[in-house]
Amino acid sequence: MNPTAVNTAVAGSLSKIVSVIVVPIVELVFALAVVFFVWGAAGLILNKDATGDKRKQSFDHILWGIIGMFIMIGCYGIIRIIAATIGVSAPF
Repeated sequence: MNPTAVNTAVAGSLSKIVSVIVVPIVELVFALAVVFFVWGAAGLILNKDATGDKRKQSFDHILWGIIGMFIMIGCYGIIRIIAATIGVSAPF
């Protein structure tokens, strides 16, 4: 099958679903991960004299914020790979 021969109705519907539903969700979750990271960094700075549980909690927020950002970047990559595979232009 020729990869350039794409059903335009399916490609249009899929492109619309990705651009209207999937991309905003991925962007929202990425923004939440950034906020979580900043929240952990601020907690670490504001509680610089604290030891134990508060400090560990701040490090955990930073760690999970970074993990969330990497997962969302991976989602962007997966969406672009799928779009390139089926011959649809990537939504971003």
